[in-house]
Amino acid sequence: MIEKPELALILEAAIMASNRPLTIDQLADLFPEEERPDGNAIRTALGAISEACNNRAFELKQVASGFRFQVRQSMAPWIGGLWDEKPQRYTRALLETLALIAYRQPITRGEIEDIRGVSVSSNIIRTLQEREWVRVVGHRDVPGRPAMFATTRQFLDYFNLQNLNELPPLSEIRDLEEAAKTLVIPEELAQAIADNTSVHPELNIEEVEERSAQELFDELDAMEAQLPTNFDDLIKKHMLPQPSEDDSACDLSE
Repeated sequence: MIEKPELALILEAAIMASNRPLTIDQLADLFPEEERPDGNAIRTALGAISEACNNRAFELKQVASGFRFQVRQSMAPWIGGLWDEKPQRYTRALLETLALIAYRQPITRGEIEDIRGVSVSSNIIRTLQEREWVRVVGHRDVPGRPAMFATTRQFLDYFNLQNLNELPPLSEIRDLEEAAKTLVIPEELAQAIADNTSVHPELNIEEVEERSAQELFDELDAMEAQLPTNFDDLIKKHMLPQPSEDDSACDLSE
């Protein structure tokens, strides 16, 4: 008869074998009911696993969807060459749209356009949805019933976040913006901007003058304090009243 391994070893093997993060409940379900460890025992074992990874090139990371093993970010310069595909490049317009959804959610497309001062391309919304970073969580109770967008657990997982409270303060983002202004622009890029052309196909130089980054950050500052902490709070806070029999029901994504 095979001797049962220690709890930490079982959990380590399960997390390593899984192709997605695992929650405490999912880890507990690996055991027969009569042998199932409680949540505290699992958390203690996970803590031991995390400590054992201290001097390793990978770490045990808790994200919104659960626990997973991942290579430490400091190893990126050496392992990046394993993949031929280059990292996806995103336009500033897409990143600003994502930032507005993250800090102001739930938010409609019209509200995003009011803040940015330019229209939002359908390609941007489609890209964010295809990446499963944003989703429709309801419809604003105004004429036209526009869709309200919010971030997803996949968004949190991608950026190594457990919840929305771990989003960086806007003051840090502003500091990065100020630091970027001091960088020397390569001559090739400077000439491309002057000619209103792009050096790379993914580099998008918009013809419409957008609001400055400082104006965008000021607008977001006023919104940050109202940011919900999790998806249950997000849905409940903006849930529409139950429709009458004559009204069509509002479709909320799970």
